[in-house]
Amino acid sequence: MIQTTARRLTPALLLTRMRDRPPGLTSGLLGGALAAGLGLAAFATLVILLWISSPYPDSGPDGALHIAAALWLLAHGTELIRTDTLSGVPAPLGVPPLLLLTVPVWLLHRAARDATDGDASDEAPLVDGPTAWAGVVLGYLAVGVPAALYAAGGELRPAWASAGVCVPLVAVLAAGAGVWRAYGCPSGPLERTVGALLPRGVRHLLLGPDGRLGVAARAATAGAAVLVGGGALLLTVSLVWHGGETQAAFLRLTEGWSGRAAVLLLGVVLLPNAAVWAAAYALGPGFLLGAGTAVTPFASTPAPLLPAFPLLAAVPDAGPGTPVNWAAGAVPLAAGVVTGWFVGKGATATGHPAPAEREGRRSGRAPDAAWSRSRMAGAAGAAAVLCATLLALSAALAGGPMGVVALSRFGPVWWQTGGATLVWIGPVATATALAVRARRCRTPRDEPVERAPAGAGPGAGTQAWVPRIGRPRRRPPEGEARTTGARRPPGASSPYDFLPAGPAPAGPGALPAPGAPAVPPAPRAPEPPNTPEPPPAV
Repeated sequence: MIQTTARRLTPALLLTRMRDRPPGLTSGLLGGALAAGLGLAAFATLVILLWISSPYPDSGPDGALHIAAALWLLAHGTELIRTDTLSGVPAPLGVPPLLLLTVPVWLLHRAARDATDGDASDEAPLVDGPTAWAGVVLGYLAVGVPAALYAAGGELRPAWASAGVCVPLVAVLAAGAGVWRAYGCPSGPLERTVGALLPRGVRHLLLGPDGRLGVAARAATAGAAVLVGGGALLLTVSLVWHGGETQAAFLRLTEGWSGRAAVLLLGVVLLPNAAVWAAAYALGPGFLLGAGTAVTPFASTPAPLLPAFPLLAAVPDAGPGTPVNWAAGAVPLAAGVVTGWFVGKGATATGHPAPAEREGRRSGRAPDAAWSRSRMAGAAGAAAVLCATLLALSAALAGGPMGVVALSRFGPVWWQTGGATLVWIGPVATATALAVRARRCRTPRDEPVERAPAGAGPGAGTQAWVPRIGRPRRRPPEGEARTTGARRPPGASSPYDFLPAGPAPAGPGALPAPGAPAVPPAPRAPEPPNTPEPPPAV
């Protein structure tokens, strides 16, 4: 007989159970809504501060809040429409400052990690990944949709098609990255997804138990970082070269410390965009300053009348390219070398040390532990494709329309930038990876062999040659002399290798040297009889 008892849950017990329960969809919803609210609050604080410090505000607090909501949408890549133009024709504004994109991405990433980890202890399991991810995305969009509707009533209105794609896309990717990081960055789901999308031959070259996909991803990230960093270096050099024009544009654009502070802040948030533009310039395709106005290292078309903005003063002068302009090609060359070095290092990192390394001599990697040349070339090609994808995506985000007609195309063309990256990185990375493989897998050398004394054999006067194909040369034990004479094939051993190399003194039971005539042993002398010694005298 089983007795059941119905116990009523007291409020204290209910609160305890709710507090001890692992977070789920509700925690994700709250985290996503909080991330969106913090992002809007950050933009609103910045805009309100600039509005208060402006000596000639054009609108009230309501207009400033509308601009803050529009900037929050622009940070996600949403295209805005300007309605207060001189001609009365609405003009698009589609160049999002890439530095502002880090604000929503970081907030979403943290919200997803917190929703997955929760307040549970280290021993408790993590929250289900799809549940936490869905909660964060839905909570973020629950705040983003009203913000977009509110921004539609201002002078900067969002383009609904762009807002409906960019904001959910950023939320999905950033929250997914946060959940992935919370689970320790597992490679299984990513490899299964890539394996399902790739053909069988490419899948065999790219995926494997040795982590080829991870090696290619790290190499591509390093190559893209070198490209963008080199672009930032080119931008800095050009700004210093055109220092007078840059200073004049900064001072002429506005008056007063508040306006100049706003211009300086705008220039800072656009620095990543300018670095991507400079990287596209170094790759060859360059960028556009309007429809039909291209700026490349080989030639620059005269640009139309541009606004006096400090970053635009760094644009090279119109005319054919010079060797100074062509020197920008060193940036993609360095990026290809770095990409190939990461591939070569990752391809030989699993090798076991050669025997010479264990004996204290110069180290190396065993040749059979590294990837094959075809596998390494495939990994270098995959890294080049991933790097080209990153640069194409960056170019697409860094450019866009700045108006109509002449300014309808502004910035690098994404497909040209991606194609040029693939052409530059692919061959250079493959050649560098093969060179790194050959260097790291090279068999270490021992000390030079001593020359044999004259007359020791048919090989006297030359260095003893020991074949070592794929393995290091064996060091003879201490006290053992080196053998000289004719060369022996690899693996051949003499039945007398255990004997000393030099002539041994003849004695009873001594074996003759190889090839020497048999000599009979000398007769043994009779030993004297053992006589007892006399006792010592007392």
